[in-house]
Amino acid sequence: MYWEDTDAGGVVFYANYLKFFERARTEWLRGLGHAQERLRTDTGAMFVVSDTSVRYVRPARLDDLIEVTVQPVRFGGVSMTLDQQAFRVGGAAPELLCESRIRIGCVSAGTFKPCRIPNDILEAIQR
Repeated sequence: MYWEDTDAGGVVFYANYLKFFERARTEWLRGLGHAQERLRTDTGAMFVVSDTSVRYVRPARLDDLIEVTVQPVRFGGVSMTLDQQAFRVGGAAPELLCESRIRIGCVSAGTFKPCRIPNDILEAIQR
């Protein structure tokens, strides 16, 4: 963790976990071969968060190394639900710090109206 992620006590500010989860989803999609900017320019679609629940388990602190996971739970034509977890790593065993269930929807970048998730993305997720 970096200074910018922590409060005055050196503890990660709670809202920053949502940033970590967002970055992990972006990297997850990129790892599936689907960069978000290319999705927007090629298809006119983009993903937005429509719902989230977060449970904080342990605090992360300055200089902790964390790893964030992304696990698809449900996916349909226009939205998907993902479970995400943040772990402190580097010790004897990973420690769960925070977990979230996040629903993201696919929308038209121009109108923000729901649209279908492109088939190639759904196929990549289901592999």
